[in-house]
Amino acid sequence: MRIFIFSLLLFFSGLNAHAISLDDLSNKDAVAGLKEALNKGASNAVGKLGKADGFFGNDRVKIPLPESLTKVDETLRRFGMGKYADELVLTMNRAAEAAVPEARTLLISAVKEMSVQDAKGILTGGDTSATDYFRGKTSQKLTAKFLPIVQQATAKVGVAQKYNELAGKASRLGLIDESQTNLENYITQKALAGLFLMIADEEKEIRAHPVEQASKLLSKVFGSLLK
Repeated sequence: MRIFIFSLLLFFSGLNAHAISLDDLSNKDAVAGLKEALNKGASNAVGKLGKADGFFGNDRVKIPLPESLTKVDETLRRFGMGKYADELVLTMNRAAEAAVPEARTLLISAVKEMSVQDAKGILTGGDTSATDYFRGKTSQKLTAKFLPIVQQATAKVGVAQKYNELAGKASRLGLIDESQTNLENYITQKALAGLFLMIADEEKEIRAHPVEQASKLLSKVFGSLLK
């Protein structure tokens, strides 16, 4: 277990092993520190996206029209009707913003359920191994949580139902990819992609600057690095 604790400290710090004192640290503290860091990162990501303009105002996660609607968008704008396309884009992003807060509980539950083996995998993985852990543990449940909210948010936009009908026909003819045949599913998957992108950003920040993120518990885990 001392090797595991050593890996935790070294992985986050990037410092020489001789600068690290392990005597006062337990495996329990190390895992608890990691869990707290992951809780913070996940909560920060949800907080940034689950608000007005969380998606719509962030070009990195803003949900665009499906590729199959690109020509429709161009046509509408040519005839001075671009506002309809803009309204649909805004509705899609507002739907994602409404859905994302539902992720907080599931993400925190995934952290609580994390085993020592899971923690080792996160520590020995790449820069987004924690994000990959969240994705594997929560994607299916998040989809089930997000979809009804997205459906409710888009129900007010009549074009969504019409789009689903036309896209289904186009898919059967091989004109568009099946993944774009349902607007609500498209928004849900884009919302998940945006959420995991932001979680990855938070994870990278914590890995790069662990002590700056520190609470009392994390200070105990990482305090020896400052000596």
